[in-house]
Amino acid sequence: MTVNSRPVILGQNQYGKAENRVVRITRDGAAHHVKDLDVSVSLSGDMEEVHYSGSNAHVLPTDTTKNTVFAFAKEYGIESAEQFGIHLARHFVTSQEPIQRARIRIEEYEWERIATSGADEVKHSFVRKGQETRLTQITYDGSSWEVVSGLKDLTVMNSTNSEFRGYAKDKYTTLQESHDRILATSVSGRWRFNWTDDEQQMPHWEESYEQVKKHMLQAFAETYSLSLQQTMYQMGVRVIDNRSEIDEVRFSLPNKHHFLVDLEPFGLENDNEVYFAADRPYGLIEATILRDGCEPRIPVDLTNL
Repeated sequence: MTVNSRPVILGQNQYGKAENRVVRITRDGAAHHVKDLDVSVSLSGDMEEVHYSGSNAHVLPTDTTKNTVFAFAKEYGIESAEQFGIHLARHFVTSQEPIQRARIRIEEYEWERIATSGADEVKHSFVRKGQETRLTQITYDGSSWEVVSGLKDLTVMNSTNSEFRGYAKDKYTTLQESHDRILATSVSGRWRFNWTDDEQQMPHWEESYEQVKKHMLQAFAETYSLSLQQTMYQMGVRVIDNRSEIDEVRFSLPNKHHFLVDLEPFGLENDNEVYFAADRPYGLIEATILRDGCEPRIPVDLTNL
């Protein structure tokens, strides 16, 4: 029997604690403020021995990473998801020699105050916002940073000013051309900051997020759409043109189809008023929009971020 003498080697590896759910309440007198994060920590570096021999000498327990998340929420507070992730990534890389790279992924769930009926405003009661989930990923290797932020599940719709016609057709094509249709999608987007070094001025993370979202929504609303691709591109262009701290935007947009219902069997005319909303199958439109001269770095498959 021939024995394969080629050695087996360890490839890319990482470990950490996933989905640490931390809620930080900041009490400013009677006014309370809520930050609600789901934090995942992933660490890599000099970890060969734990795989080869089982030695844990270079392994910081995942329970420790969990405890660090909660301790840092107290020690540093949570000014923004990005800032909190930066604190964590810097700590893990600089405090443990075997750890050479830290990646922090955060989902943020927003809350807003409940408006009350009395004259005195209640400042400690909240309702969970349902528009979207805010995202960020912080990666640090001891010398350079990569910050990719974004959002998911931001559902938007234009009830007019959208067409779809002039497309390629073959013998399997049954879709009728439309000169006035509903355009709806659930936006999943990521954008990469050009802040990579501690010597650079750090972006204002909260303001940046709100402005990016504003420009995306305005572009969606203000573009007369001949295709979802055209609208998506304009959304990215608007962000790049207005936010100098961002060099790359990537979108994944499912086309949430709305089909005009045939009401003629009931003797009724449907003048673009009644639609059937189909959740699947759906068209999936994706693209990266870049500042001229910049290289793409956001993964094509957003799920692999």
